[in-house]
Amino acid sequence: MRPRNYVFEIEIAVRDYEVDVEGIVNNANYLHYLEHTRHEFCNRAGLSFREMHERGIDPVLTRVVIDYKTPLTLGDVMVSKLNIVRRGPLFIFQQDIYRHDGTPVVFADVSVATLENGRLSRGDVLASAFREYLDEI
Repeated sequence: MRPRNYVFEIEIAVRDYEVDVEGIVNNANYLHYLEHTRHEFCNRAGLSFREMHERGIDPVLTRVVIDYKTPLTLGDVMVSKLNIVRRGPLFIFQQDIYRHDGTPVVFADVSVATLENGRLSRGDVLASAFREYLDEI
């Protein structure tokens, strides 16, 4: 396990359509798991993606770095964990997925910029919504 201070976690079950002919989760599905975790985190922080968009705020990915450690298979239940830090105008979601026994599955860093009314911003509205979870570096 990486030494991170997670501020949010969620359990996600592997579904049959996410598994390839080899019986393992296709690599692209991990992006969906990570995205689902970020969306649920935003909901918990009190700002859904729908509400953000209706207010003219659109978080957009600028970079995703994933290290695949151990594949998941059909029937597995994972724990997807998240920490968030702010680096200038970017929000860095440090996201890791583990099997229930603690085996690392994926380590990921997801960088997000904020558009407000179609223009790049510092993301102060998001920073305010995330203030109790956010580390600034």
